[in-house]
Amino acid sequence: MKLKMAPNSLFAILLRNPWWYSVVLVVVICAVSAALLPKDVVVFGAIGSFPFLVTAGIALKRQWNKPSAAAIEAEMARLAALSWREFSQELETRFARQGYAVTRLAAQGPSTGAADFRLEKAGRVTLVAAKRYKAATHGVEALEALVAHKEAMGADDAHYLCLGTVSPQAAKYARKHAVKVGL
Repeated sequence: MKLKMAPNSLFAILLRNPWWYSVVLVVVICAVSAALLPKDVVVFGAIGSFPFLVTAGIALKRQWNKPSAAAIEAEMARLAALSWREFSQELETRFARQGYAVTRLAAQGPSTGAADFRLEKAGRVTLVAAKRYKAATHGVEALEALVAHKEAMGADDAHYLCLGTVSPQAAKYARKHAVKVGL
């Protein structure tokens, strides 16, 4: 039996926030314990903060090498400023660094088809649709075309990379058809 934490529990909320929130909570609990409890039981009040200290450690480990929101925003702006040729070259380079054999499905400009790249690694084929333009939201039509292209080519996976967000209907469609969405 796998235990699952409630998504709105205090510990789940602390794990989603910066690690130092938990440390602040530990300090507050220790300070309140020292101020309100008799001197002979202050240590027991302070020990009550231990789960929050563990939570801070877990959150710190999860957040250690993650980029900041400002760094992500700067990278997204940089990618949005690239031409299609530069953007596709950067994607191709990054896929190759990850060990994929990369085949461009559209040699000149943005693909008129559903997919822009065919990736192969360890016998698995992945089709990638890359959308550099920053639309407010991307709809379900592009995902439907990608899934149809994936089935026609017999690919194992499909990825839809975009700088914007997908509509709620498109996100639901992506989950239903196992299309990975993001950048």
